[in-house]
Amino acid sequence: MTAADLLGRVCVKLSGRDAGSKGVVVDVLDDGYVVLTGPKSLTGLRRRKVNVSHLAPTPKKLDIPRDASDEEVLKAVKEAGLERYMVERYEA
Repeated sequence: MTAADLLGRVCVKLSGRDAGSKGVVVDVLDDGYVVLTGPKSLTGLRRRKVNVSHLAPTPKKLDIPRDASDEEVLKAVKEAGLERYMVERYEA
């Protein structure tokens, strides 16, 4: 899976203080980095630049525009019925 395929994909953060948190890829910066958001109001994961090697993509994908705001992402999560899924922490 390339970084371009990750737009709108729900991913699990594998490293750092947010390890185990789920977020949504809202922008692809280049082959190695993406912008990930929780959004913070739902999962506690704030919007940040993340190395794709620190992410584990899940099968779930949201239909959002590139560089979507946290409000747009939250609306898409609610429409897909994924609120509970997003809040659950992933334990490796």
